[in-house]
Amino acid sequence: MQDEVQIRNLLTQVKKNHSELDETIIRLIQLGTHDQLHLRRLKKRKLQLKDQITALNSNLIPDDIA
Repeated sequence: MQDEVQIRNLLTQVKKNHSELDETIIRLIQLGTHDQLHLRRLKKRKLQLKDQITALNSNLIPDDIA
């Protein structure tokens, strides 16, 4: 049960980071003063966070099939 609480807390933090990164990317694009390489790196990091969210969610699903 403790592991589940830790996973849920980490999941909440990763989702927050993903959302903040998304907002940053949108602002940079709207301003038009973004560096393409920097923007690409931010998008790659956003995808990594999305993969981490998926992995954490899968860890919350019980393994036993009745």
